[in-house]
Amino acid sequence: MPTLLVVDDDRAVRHLVRQAFQGPELEVVEAATAAEGLDLSRQRQPDTVLLDIMLPEMSGLEAYRAFQTIDPKLPVIFITALDSSDVAIQAMSLGAYDFVLKPLEVARLCKVVRQALDIRRLMNVPVSVPGGTVDGGADRLVGRSPAMQDVYKAIGRVAPQNVTVLIRGESGTGKELVARAIYQHSPRASRPFLAVNCAAIPDTLLESELFGHEKGAFTGADQRRIGKFEQCNGGTLFLDEVGDMSLLLQAKMLRVLQQQQFERVGGNQTITTDVRLITATNRDLEKMVEAREFRADLYYRLSGFTIHLPPLRERTADVPLLLDYFLRRFSTALSKDVQAISPEAMAILMAHHWPGNIRELENVVRQALLNTVGPVLLPEFLQGAVSAPDSGADVATARGDGLTSTIERLLDQGNENLYAEAVAALERYVLRRVLSRTQGNISQSAKMLGITRGSLRNKIRALGLSIDRDIHIEEGASSGDDEDEYP
Repeated sequence: MPTLLVVDDDRAVRHLVRQAFQGPELEVVEAATAAEGLDLSRQRQPDTVLLDIMLPEMSGLEAYRAFQTIDPKLPVIFITALDSSDVAIQAMSLGAYDFVLKPLEVARLCKVVRQALDIRRLMNVPVSVPGGTVDGGADRLVGRSPAMQDVYKAIGRVAPQNVTVLIRGESGTGKELVARAIYQHSPRASRPFLAVNCAAIPDTLLESELFGHEKGAFTGADQRRIGKFEQCNGGTLFLDEVGDMSLLLQAKMLRVLQQQQFERVGGNQTITTDVRLITATNRDLEKMVEAREFRADLYYRLSGFTIHLPPLRERTADVPLLLDYFLRRFSTALSKDVQAISPEAMAILMAHHWPGNIRELENVVRQALLNTVGPVLLPEFLQGAVSAPDSGADVATARGDGLTSTIERLLDQGNENLYAEAVAALERYVLRRVLSRTQGNISQSAKMLGITRGSLRNKIRALGLSIDRDIHIEEGASSGDDEDEYP
């Protein structure tokens, strides 16, 4: 459970914070003085601190420096009255996370604290790379395929270097984990790590988020804001979905990368910063450059070193490893004693296309465990969690030329499960063709295939076939025995 330390000599403020964060997800500890807060910081190692600017005996700014001495990665959020907000802004320039104004608005307070806790997790929860010595509490990069081995080598090569890194890959492939691993193995690991999702923030606000703004710069800018480039001075800034950034903002980004200088929105003071930039995208930047949707000069600056993360469908040999990892992780978290996955359930999971990549697989395992009763995850517990494979893709795969190209692709990847995957693709194609020819009649299909009805039903379940997506049955076309109809 994360811990929030609130340091304020006003009992009413401490009470409001306790009320705002009631529940088992967050523990709140209190201190009335800076000295007491520093003692609690040493004892409890909080994940975020709410710190009043105006404290007796020691000011909030002095206390902030002491907190940073104890834990340089500790996010500190200042509580300040309007007339002392300049001091909080000064502290943010030194690396404080943010500030909230009195009287406290609960919604704003909760949002800022949750963001700070997330940043704390990104900085402090280690990312384990195979071959490392990180304990079981870490997030892990999982996989032994040649493609993932190349990713691990790339992390090791680039982490110590002060160069920009562009991480490329589809959504859900683990780009944030790679960015954190680079940060944690870099010389800047003791300095801040901040993350911004460029696709989640409107263009009009993203510039202010990155570079800050001056009071009065636009409607609603009632206070100066310190942006992420200034706040993260000396540290590492991770920009996710950088391909969604507007052309206007790209020009300002280029200047930061070239000169490490910028101005806040609405300001004319040149600010110098020292930030290592890691970016990620799931978009084809080369095509965007050709279409003049992305600046070529910025693209070359961002791709000082590029890491490609393969989609899960191109490293299916890693699926059992990922399933085992998530099974153990969620069994503990959900208090489930699930020790294994049945062969039939494993076959369904291996045959799935995984368009959502590792994020989808993680979600499927979590949902299946919530449904599971007993120590083994069975196919029925996957109902609704895994969609049937795409028939068009499998037809192309199972045709002579398609199957050949699939085998060649698996060979190029160094796949260690090639036989099983090729057989499964062929089986899916044959079963669909036969069931379609018999209009879904199990008895006729089993006879044509030369197997029993029970074996056919087991194969249908194992391959994740369904009547809705895989077999076209004309309305009213079949008659006779209902139990022989394809379910």
